[in-house]
Amino acid sequence: MSSDVRTAPSALADPASGPDNGPMSAAEPPASAPRRRKTNLVVLGGSMLVDGGEGSISTTLFPVIQAALGLATSALGILAAVGRIVGAVAGPLWVYLARRFSRKWILAIATGFWGLWGIAAGFAQDFAQLLVLYALMAAGPAAAHAIVPEVIGDSFEDRKRGRVVGWLYGGVAAGSAVLAPLIGQLANVEDGWRYGFFVFGAINVVFGLLIVLFFKDPGTGNGEAQLRGFTQAERDAESKITWAKVRSLLRIPSYLILLGSRLLSSHLLLAAFGVVMLVQVYGFDTAVAATVMAPFGIGYLVGTIIGGYVADVLNRLSPNFGRVGLLQAAQFLFAIVAFFGTQVAYGGIVPFLVLFGLVGLTMGLNPGVNRPLVMAVVPPELRGAAFAIFVSVIESVAFAIYTLAAGFLADAIGMQAVMFWLVVVVMTANGLFLSFLYRPYRRDRRALEAELDRRREHILAKEAAESA
Repeated sequence: MSSDVRTAPSALADPASGPDNGPMSAAEPPASAPRRRKTNLVVLGGSMLVDGGEGSISTTLFPVIQAALGLATSALGILAAVGRIVGAVAGPLWVYLARRFSRKWILAIATGFWGLWGIAAGFAQDFAQLLVLYALMAAGPAAAHAIVPEVIGDSFEDRKRGRVVGWLYGGVAAGSAVLAPLIGQLANVEDGWRYGFFVFGAINVVFGLLIVLFFKDPGTGNGEAQLRGFTQAERDAESKITWAKVRSLLRIPSYLILLGSRLLSSHLLLAAFGVVMLVQVYGFDTAVAATVMAPFGIGYLVGTIIGGYVADVLNRLSPNFGRVGLLQAAQFLFAIVAFFGTQVAYGGIVPFLVLFGLVGLTMGLNPGVNRPLVMAVVPPELRGAAFAIFVSVIESVAFAIYTLAAGFLADAIGMQAVMFWLVVVVMTANGLFLSFLYRPYRRDRRALEAELDRRREHILAKEAAESA
């Protein structure tokens, strides 16, 4: 490794180029950018898209599954909740296995070959069989929720993470927008929901092979300006994982507040129950109601791309407050649009198409903001564990609670009332809660920068001593 790369001052150490003063100069690109990082995004994004399509069969086609198996509306809440609870357990386990063995092989197995359980779900003959097989199927995608953001953090520097996350999740949303009406049309085919499980499960297996062939692990910590250019062994020597370190995540105030915000994030409920709501409350048939998922997906695509770019710009202008302000605004905007998308009758599907597009857009603002916020306060070696807790555990537990409550409350007070209290009101509370994030985020972000600078100096001093 050339000495000019290894001894160059870090962007954080240079007051003219650190995050408080804008990105590094274009004339000084980070050294040793990870190989195949764009190829990684393509294969991982494709796998996530298929995982999402496989999981959406139960929500988009629930009215026909309900009729075929003789189910109550609460069965949808049970399916969604069980899937999330399984994910809450599986996510941290996948992260542990990825650390113990290989991120590449764990991603290939969990987000690829695991599609065999989806094929099996297509053969379910009653609700008990469907529930068990759906739960097993749901364990696989939990790996991507935790490991893919970690891979992004290890592949791209902080100034690019918002837009990268935006493009990845936006691309997945765009694909979902195309798939949603196609999945909806399966409602017009006898046993179409079974064919959906068969097809998506098989495509998942294909993506498992693609991950094996094309995924290149960037290595832990390779996205940090201070640590890029060192070998993986040198980075690992400064970042060994212990249980004490994992527990230390819960002593990062910003991370705890972000976890609290995830508990209050009920927006996924509208994505899960939106089609059912349109069928039950406004009288649309399933195929017509499912068409709202296309603009929803397009809106989500636009939201993730806009959110990622805007988050990066705001982070450059105000590293301490920019991303936090955008995250807070996104919650309020979602609550406003969700109110008009669930509480007003328009007499036709067209207004709902527009409103679900706006719902998707405001919802899509989140990934390009909250993932980089976590990356900015959590050390590289702990990000897998942090995202496992953030998405696989906290979001899954919250979603399980919301979906169970929605399923049973829908039978008691109606789906429209459920959408008002559990979506509009809760998301407004979420926006208010994020006011607590501003002060601790500034401290925690600076503390991580100082720690990364310390690691860099320690590695350089150790090399100097060994070469003397």
